[in-house]
Amino acid sequence: MGFNGICAAVNEPGEIPWEIVIIYFALALAFAFYVGKKYGGLKAFKTLDLVYIGIGAAFSVVWEFYIGSFLGKFAPHTPFIGIGFWGRMFIVFIVAALVRKVGTGMLTLFIFDLLSDIFHYGFGGEPMFFIYESLTYGLFVDLMIAATGGKLFGIGIKSEDGGTTIKTTVLAIAEGAFLGFLWAIPDPIFYEGFFGPFIYAYAPNWAHNLFHLIAFIPGDVIIGAIAGLVSLRIVKAVG
Repeated sequence: MGFNGICAAVNEPGEIPWEIVIIYFALALAFAFYVGKKYGGLKAFKTLDLVYIGIGAAFSVVWEFYIGSFLGKFAPHTPFIGIGFWGRMFIVFIVAALVRKVGTGMLTLFIFDLLSDIFHYGFGGEPMFFIYESLTYGLFVDLMIAATGGKLFGIGIKSEDGGTTIKTTVLAIAEGAFLGFLWAIPDPIFYEGFFGPFIYAYAPNWAHNLFHLIAFIPGDVIIGAIAGLVSLRIVKAVG
């Protein structure tokens, strides 16, 4: 017996215990909002922020399911290359750099998932995919915004001449690379280790999952570093 295609399986062999998942999400959310409030990353959204978030989420859908999907046909079929996913990551990082407020990542990924359901997947399995996208990919972005005090990718760190210094450039590359590393984790660990088994009732294959984690990391780190640097340049040009 299930709800909306969700089997709600919690005892599959090798599945991450649901208690661990809930505790992690609760602690990560508390950390993001507490640190964001303490160091300045937690602020109310303005209309322009919501415009950036909405446009970014919409374009992420267009890229991942249409442009990226088409370009992916010309690339080798391997987990080491993810043109559609990399494009989404690039766009979300730019949105996060433009807004730089805790909640940006989660809201962007929530809207991304909503639009994906409308135009591509359908709503089977919801609300689990809303939770998955928002509290993994989105929350990682918000944790970085909170940890940097709203100065994601070195944006907002002043130099003597008001320009982009070596320090901010290095920060943009390093933070982008680290976020890219974090974005390699959700699919093989959170989805294949818990959300997939919970929804569809299958036992996770951890050898398969760990291989995919290792395969995802190099490309995601490189694209993340580039996205961090480009985001810094875009914000400088816009603002």
